[in-house]
Amino acid sequence: MRIAFVYDAVYPWVKGGAEKRIYELGTRLLLKGHEVHLFGIKWWEGPDVIEHEGMFLHGVCKARELYVEGRRSITAALIFSMKLFPHINHEKFDLIDVSVFPYFSCFTVKLVSVLNKGHAVYTWHEVWGDYWYEYMGKAGFFGKTIEKAVSKISEDNIAVSEWTKQRLKDLGVHEEKITVVPNGIDLKEISKIKAEDSDKSHGIDEKHYDVIFVGRLIKDKNVDVLLRSISLLKIDHPDISCCIVGDGPEKVGLMDLSNEIGIFKNVKFAGFEDYSSLIGKVKASKVFVLPSSREGFGMVVIEAFACGIPVVTVKEKYNAAQGLVGDGVDGFVVALEDSEIAQAVGKIIKDNKSYKSMSKAAFEKSQDYDWNRALFKLEKYL
Repeated sequence: MRIAFVYDAVYPWVKGGAEKRIYELGTRLLLKGHEVHLFGIKWWEGPDVIEHEGMFLHGVCKARELYVEGRRSITAALIFSMKLFPHINHEKFDLIDVSVFPYFSCFTVKLVSVLNKGHAVYTWHEVWGDYWYEYMGKAGFFGKTIEKAVSKISEDNIAVSEWTKQRLKDLGVHEEKITVVPNGIDLKEISKIKAEDSDKSHGIDEKHYDVIFVGRLIKDKNVDVLLRSISLLKIDHPDISCCIVGDGPEKVGLMDLSNEIGIFKNVKFAGFEDYSSLIGKVKASKVFVLPSSREGFGMVVIEAFACGIPVVTVKEKYNAAQGLVGDGVDGFVVALEDSEIAQAVGKIIKDNKSYKSMSKAAFEKSQDYDWNRALFKLEKYL
């Protein structure tokens, strides 16, 4: 089959869950004999169309900032959707898989599928619903309306989790139009990566970092709450260390905050890392904390589990990651409050026996999330 993925952000130039999903599934579809194309923003130098690891990448418009003042740029999304049409319309594909967010490209793909009598499938990484009002205030009405409109034009939908499937049903999409193809991880690759300072991080007391966070530094991730929890933990653990892996519009403010509350020397802002370095840092940590208000899946949770690292996440209406964590089994699910997060982290790091039990449970759960299992479900669906 000739398969096209449509998403403005392209891995490895942009690192995130949706980008990684397309990359992992795309490279595996290649090995199954399919021809794979990806239409996105041109993040690379040189020709508009390049071959990268066997996939054909189509740069439909110039690189531009995806976020403005911490929010996805509407202008960038509109430009991408308009520039996409001439690039994808002259191609013939058996299937076009478009990532729903940021929405406008879905209408372009729908038009192309009608004109070319092709088949389109819409991959929902998350469903926002009323969260639009939290994100944009009164203007959220327009975002919610567009999301609803996409749900009406999509005859075939892929949800990345049962959580997202339920939210799609709540949006009015019939169950028979939804197939769950979960995100995954490369268990074999992760197993080969050594912990950072591996000669020092075999036991819990020798771990390089006490706490780690991985993700874009945007408002929804609530890294400021994590930093305040580190400040509380520092009272009883003066040498506590925290590693923040990622970058984004909130970074400068977060660095200023860590200085203001007296934990600047306890926190390392590592920026974006290549995958091997990222996993090495996770393996060298005691606890992974994900305080996000909004997650469509939470792939970093499964990656942490594969490293045998317990996870603390939060009880937020739009945080699908809480559905991955067994409270008290392989981590904790707590309120989005610095004191709650601090208490949960403290419970994990102070009891070596309990930590070993959680670590084992986390690793065992990760075995259900290999990318090859996701690929099997996708091919069955196709």
